[in-house]
Amino acid sequence: MPVALRVVPCLDVDAGRVVKGVRFAGLRDAGDPVELARRYDAEGADEITFLDVSASTSGRATTLETVTAAAEQIFVPLTVGGGVRSASDVEALLRAGADKVGVNTAAIARPELIGEITRRFGNQVLVVSVDARRCPPGVETASGYEVTTHGGRRGTGIDAVAWAAEAADRGAGEVLLNSIDADGTKDGFDIAMLTAVRAAVDVPLVASGGAGTTQDFVAAAATGADAVLAASVFHFGTLSIGAVKDALRGAGHVVR
Repeated sequence: MPVALRVVPCLDVDAGRVVKGVRFAGLRDAGDPVELARRYDAEGADEITFLDVSASTSGRATTLETVTAAAEQIFVPLTVGGGVRSASDVEALLRAGADKVGVNTAAIARPELIGEITRRFGNQVLVVSVDARRCPPGVETASGYEVTTHGGRRGTGIDAVAWAAEAADRGAGEVLLNSIDADGTKDGFDIAMLTAVRAAVDVPLVASGGAGTTQDFVAAAATGADAVLAASVFHFGTLSIGAVKDALRGAGHVVR
């Protein structure tokens, strides 16, 4: 029986509030993270992702109190990321109520962290988040995509497809692929990038960045993504989780 495609709302949290912008800039308030988590749980979300978007840039850890408060209100898996630098940080988030933990910047700085986490907690706990963009002038990679860090603010020159494959080889249980170019634009997911990463990794792949219509989710699912993630279209009422699931079912995908 095919594994059901997951529909995942993402809560980008800064200073205790959900925020959303375009390409990680021009952030505007989207509400209280605990209230939104509870709402999405009731509306049929398969998981909820909670990303502290300023933790890495600010050099601090994710706010555990907010994670705990959200975890107590929902009955679906909760993935938490932002500012995770060690296996001890992962343990703290799991104790606070997270089911999975996302790592980005710290894993790029020290790839050995992936193995340290998965050996201690298991592969299923770790999501490696890859914030990628088309290479800007002066930067070249084999795939044409570059990994960024610190919430999309810093280029690395690292090939995004190769890094996703390496993260999976090192033990990541899942790859969350976010297009910085498409993020918040509502112009659709970066299908070419998703297709390239899907061909390179055999772990579950979460598509993120650019959803604007229900058909955008269908197009992302057609690449072989195992989950489709979005933020602003859900936060501001453009689309409902139910409408997205109906569109996916209509296209022949299995959803919960």
